[in-house]
Amino acid sequence: MIDCSKASSICNKNQYCEASFLDKLKLGLHIFLCKRCKLYSEQNELMTKIFKIHLHKNKDVKLCKEDKNALKNNLEKKINS
Repeated sequence: MIDCSKASSICNKNQYCEASFLDKLKLGLHIFLCKRCKLYSEQNELMTKIFKIHLHKNKDVKLCKEDKNALKNNLEKKINS
């Protein structure tokens, strides 16, 4: 069994496909048992998806205030649901 600190480290590695198979198994078991780390993992995955979409897609495009607020509200809804 791994502690929450190690689980968060493996979770971060997993987002960038750097975690080993054994690490993924340990993380899966830990997430099954720990609600806080499960929530962290879900939020980490969501943030990674959002950054991949918005950072790589439009590198030269700047968001206006309305778009920034819409993105912020969308993130808050996803995190709180």
